[in-house]
Amino acid sequence: MSKDTLLRVVRRRSRPPADPLKVIGIDDWAWRRNHRYASIICNLERRRIVTLLPDREPATAQAWLAAHPTITIIARDRGGGYGEAAAKALPQAVQVADRWHLMENASRAFLDAVRKSMRPIRSAIGATTIDSKLLTAAERLQYEGYLRREETNATILGLSNGGTPIKQIVRQTGHSRKLIRQVIRGERHDIFRTRQNSLDQHLPWLDEQWAAGCRNGAELWRRLRVRGFRGSLRVVGEWTTRRRRSEKADIENLHRIPSARTIVRLMTVGRDTLSKAETITVAAVEAGVPTLVEARELVAEFHRMIRRRAAAGLSSWIERARASLVASFARGVTNDEAAVRAAITSPWSNGQTEGQITRLKLVRRQMYGRGKIDLLQARLIGAE
Repeated sequence: MSKDTLLRVVRRRSRPPADPLKVIGIDDWAWRRNHRYASIICNLERRRIVTLLPDREPATAQAWLAAHPTITIIARDRGGGYGEAAAKALPQAVQVADRWHLMENASRAFLDAVRKSMRPIRSAIGATTIDSKLLTAAERLQYEGYLRREETNATILGLSNGGTPIKQIVRQTGHSRKLIRQVIRGERHDIFRTRQNSLDQHLPWLDEQWAAGCRNGAELWRRLRVRGFRGSLRVVGEWTTRRRRSEKADIENLHRIPSARTIVRLMTVGRDTLSKAETITVAAVEAGVPTLVEARELVAEFHRMIRRRAAAGLSSWIERARASLVASFARGVTNDEAAVRAAITSPWSNGQTEGQITRLKLVRRQMYGRGKIDLLQARLIGAE
């Protein structure tokens, strides 16, 4: 048969499941990232896709939900659109926020808190001044870029403190609205930005070899080659140099400030995994910026509530978090408190829907990104 006949047969034989729906998951997926999105709805009890909606507009989801009054539980992401649609179409249904996104949002809130606190962190560590003569060529380029960013930040903050609205600052400076918001919120003060390198997955093994007494970079590189490492000798040599210097570090030598992400990692991992220099850094940050310690404990407590399914302390947690550096995240939890509480206590979550989206993307790639929504739905639902 011809390809057109084959496609007609596939479409004709596709019938949406007729099972009564009680527990569903709804989420969006990208036809084209940052341009066009659609929605997927899954039957969480039967572990199968129910339908695909052509967009993620609240009105579209509300119309579909209103046509299925038997639904009692709706698992969704934390975006407001689906929650609003569910509240209007099925006010009696229980909404469940996605647990993974809740934990990820909490971790990101702590990262934002660290970014906003970079100035007091630098003061606490003693890194308010940097000797440019001690910097490598790459670090010098980053430092010069940091000085240029600080000039831009000062200009934007001066306009903002003078009462100039953000829209007017955009026109005057030519910078994006997103960048200006970051500056006003204090989220643009990193000097040195770390990058992922090929040694990351081998660091635990390197630490063991270092502790065992192997301090020669060339020898470590040869042993790593046996373990499948494909990087150069220079990468391992730089690591051994940094490690050797870190063991001799003290408070006076800590002139280089770690990035915000690095500080988050140092403050949240076990102390027995840190080097001497890292331990000194964390101790200085905790002593100089106690509000970060409070924010870290609040985020850790929120994670524990989700892992232990203990929602009893959620209200008191919100009250304490509102007065901390993670107040923005606490406000989001307050606005969606019923769904967050259900996420903590309910066995249902949207993880299964995320898995179906992964499957959907695989099918789209098999079709080279082509095909209308009816053919995509026929391949996903008709094959079950």
